[in-house]
Amino acid sequence: MDFEYKETLLYVENLSVAYGDTVIIKDINLVEKDVVREGHNSTSQVIAVVGRSGRGKSTFFKALTGLVDPKTGKILIKDFTSNEEGAAKEIKEGDIGFVDQKYTLFRHKTVHQTLKFALRKTSLTDAEKEEKIIEYLHKWGLDNFADKYPNELSGGQRQRTAIIEQLFSSDQFIVMDEPFSGLDVGNIIEVKKSFDLLNSTSEYNTIIFSTHDIELAVELAQVIYVIGYPTVNGEKQKYGSIVAKFDLRELGLAWKEFGEEHLHLTKQIINQMMLS
Repeated sequence: MDFEYKETLLYVENLSVAYGDTVIIKDINLVEKDVVREGHNSTSQVIAVVGRSGRGKSTFFKALTGLVDPKTGKILIKDFTSNEEGAAKEIKEGDIGFVDQKYTLFRHKTVHQTLKFALRKTSLTDAEKEEKIIEYLHKWGLDNFADKYPNELSGGQRQRTAIIEQLFSSDQFIVMDEPFSGLDVGNIIEVKKSFDLLNSTSEYNTIIFSTHDIELAVELAQVIYVIGYPTVNGEKQKYGSIVAKFDLRELGLAWKEFGEEHLHLTKQIINQMMLS
């Protein structure tokens, strides 16, 4: 094994979310730890969540980012502000960055204005804010788009702006709902580059994303969770839960060039999805 598990980054226990009397997701449990690889200074985590439409992936993401309150359970993340080993805190809105499918941005703000607004709660001086904005615009290839409005940007440029905006409030975790949805091949390559950039942003940076493209999930993620309708006592339920976990690190497929074994795993995951 050329990696080892370290401290817990994300802990979800007995999570359920209901809208009124309708339970959307239930009994969700997961633990994700920091992973250190031999010969690598940092190992940022990439986690994929897949499942058929209507199984509760988006609701799970909203709970994970503090946008909806759970009916039961708790979500803890590593407390990066504490020097105490193993310190954790309950999730609240803003702790985990969230980029939705539409890359929602302020229509009336330029890229620069949007990013300055995202830094409003920090203790940085105006000069430090400006320096940080310029640094990130350059790193993410948006130098020439600082004064553009969202309707003047391509889909990839809007997404990158939305990612930076979220990184300014949470540079350890970022959740992306269907980041590859509806994109052409060129834009998919751009999003993959964004993942690489995110991975290099912080030693602990964790990307959690959903996708309907299972091959992409297998190519990019180290862990894949399948959310579907579970079968309990022989009866299929009408709420979403984690019905399978595929750990590519344990399978010896993580951080490797996509090949035959990855294709085989893709088929396994699709079969699991169809059953749930």
